[in-house]
Amino acid sequence: MKLSVEAFIARWQDLEGGQERANYALFLTELCDVLDLPHAEPAGATSESNDYVFERVVKEAGREGLASSKRIDLYKRDCFILEAKQSRLAGEKKLAEPADAPSLPGIAAAPRGRRGASRAWDVLMMNARQQAENYVRLLPASHEPPPFVLVCDVGHCIEVYANFRRDGKAYDQFPDRRSYRIYLEELRQPEVRARLKAIWSDPFSLDPSRHAAKVTREIATRIAKVSQALEKSGYATEEVAMFLMRVLFTMFAEDVELLPKASFKELLKDCAEKPEIFPGMMEDLWRAMDEGGFTATIREKVKKFNGEFFKNRRALKLERQEIGELAAAASYDWRDVEPAIFGTFLEQALDPTDRRRLGRVDSWDSQG
Repeated sequence: MKLSVEAFIARWQDLEGGQERANYALFLTELCDVLDLPHAEPAGATSESNDYVFERVVKEAGREGLASSKRIDLYKRDCFILEAKQSRLAGEKKLAEPADAPSLPGIAAAPRGRRGASRAWDVLMMNARQQAENYVRLLPASHEPPPFVLVCDVGHCIEVYANFRRDGKAYDQFPDRRSYRIYLEELRQPEVRARLKAIWSDPFSLDPSRHAAKVTREIATRIAKVSQALEKSGYATEEVAMFLMRVLFTMFAEDVELLPKASFKELLKDCAEKPEIFPGMMEDLWRAMDEGGFTATIREKVKKFNGEFFKNRRALKLERQEIGELAAAASYDWRDVEPAIFGTFLEQALDPTDRRRLGRVDSWDSQG
């Protein structure tokens, strides 16, 4: 039965903690309900076939060739290894123990952390991460290293680490060092739930290199349409290429905040309504980018861009449809674009005749 996000958060928030052995399987099972994912399967007697189970057994070689059994708290083949802990809320006194450790009375707990967490909580989570990464190398030879390692502080937080190379070596904070920790209340955010669901069901869809290639290809297709339209209007190939390079750099500059946020997107939106104003608006913006100073186009002061790139600031006339293609291209996050392969995709999007006329479009990479 699917569990609502609010019911799940209310059920697990502010629990006393320190009982991961009793709680982690239930917590993760209910998390699967929230995410509309299948539950872990019953473990079989033969560990080789246990591809999505709690307490997945792996063997670690010991002295004199003797092997000891270790248990992965939750394992999903080709997806992740998860190690569970359950820290104490601040002020509690029981130990937040490893899932496979005996009870050790009388030792102060690692307090439950948050952003700016205590050192003890950080150490607890760091040790759990190392434990999970150690399990990666203990997997059977027939099991490739999973792309994700997860560390779960039950009822509180999930840390996400990724290695899409699948070499079993270092796992990095994912998607970045600011947001690799998913706190319980953040499950209210649809994008966070989608990310967790993908880790369970389609982990390689989160591979940034694949995402970058997809975004780059889609943008290149749109830019190719604009290029073709300009060529058909009689503009010279070199002039079209340089004009589009300036447009693309402007999109990138906006997304890395060298221009005010959303300013270029809004400009293109306005120009799509009145295509005749497009050349003048673009030329005024590029003048400001070349010289520095205020531009009425976006009603902001713009810093000077070094180099000669905007010395030639002529903007070509476009129809509403082509401006719409530029607006659609600008809507992507240009930090995801791979400049080195952009030219290749653009060449593929053009037909052979256009490609020969345009020449080497991958000069955008060296210009940008």
